[in-house]
Amino acid sequence: MGSVIIGSGKSLPARIVTNDELGQIVDTTDEWIVPRTGIHTRAIAVHETGTDLGAEAALRALGQAEGGWQREKGAIDAASLDMIICPTLTPDAAFPSQAALIRERIGAVNAVCYDMSCACSGCVYGTSTADMLLAASAADIAAAKAAGRPPRRNPLRRILVVATERLSRLVDWDDRATCILFGDGAGAVVMEWREDADGMLSSYMENTDDADHVLWCDSAFCDRPLPFDAVSDEAARAAAETPCDPYMRMAGQAVFKFATSAMVRCIEEALSRAQLSPEDVALYVPHQANERIIRYAAKKMGMPSERFQVTIDHTGNVSGASALIALNEALVEGKLAVGDIALMAGFGGGLTAGACAFRI
Repeated sequence: MGSVIIGSGKSLPARIVTNDELGQIVDTTDEWIVPRTGIHTRAIAVHETGTDLGAEAALRALGQAEGGWQREKGAIDAASLDMIICPTLTPDAAFPSQAALIRERIGAVNAVCYDMSCACSGCVYGTSTADMLLAASAADIAAAKAAGRPPRRNPLRRILVVATERLSRLVDWDDRATCILFGDGAGAVVMEWREDADGMLSSYMENTDDADHVLWCDSAFCDRPLPFDAVSDEAARAAAETPCDPYMRMAGQAVFKFATSAMVRCIEEALSRAQLSPEDVALYVPHQANERIIRYAAKKMGMPSERFQVTIDHTGNVSGASALIALNEALVEGKLAVGDIALMAGFGGGLTAGACAFRI
């Protein structure tokens, strides 16, 4: 028994931005970007909202729009969803949650909704949280039945995990170190608890303190003035008068060092918990931050690079949606079949990292 992925979908904005176009904005070139990142193009949401992207990815995962992947034939009724979890850094509103906005758009009238902020690890944190909630609900339902009482918690059978990002809103388009890396989009999976399949085999999540602010973005309203007593302490006053930086900032070398070690460590831990060898995995689906990080992980594990799904060339880094988009493309392209084992890994701001192994 376990949490099985029964649907997968993605959505990318219509506007494709090439490296040459970025070279007209900042001092960079296609020849500089590609060898260092593997990125050729990225999709930018000029007109699409996070709700637009998330809802389209969700409808494809439900089989209600073309371009999705379903484990079995037939569309999934949005009303059958019990919960929607949305990992995102760029919700359309502070509240209602981005998950609630997607719920309304797709007609998931019975779903409880919330967002989670875990940056680029959202793919793993979201699916692992869904798996734990489904498992806990199944145990509660079984215990309630045995005791002849009602369940003590919301019964959960189907959960939609949909990560939607518009990182173009956080990027400083004058900062060539970061603006070349990121794109917009959404990825989604529908997870269902089944008694006759194992689905999620293991998960591992971790956090490392970002004391040096190597990957950081201030809140847009953190320096909003308040109509109360003036600050008397000189140091506190100086801090209060320091304006917030609304843009994403990254210490590239420090993040690269963290990412390479974290991805391999998390993959190895997820494999160990599932009692799998690296060769048991049909396809690794990593967060798409930098192609060099993916190549490093493959080399470190002694695995051919072909066993790692790479989509960063045309998507850029789409934070928590990256690996879910990559998973969808692998499923649609037939790189994974029902019964295969896949492993997803993510790492990002927080600093967060994690990996999960699952059987398709």
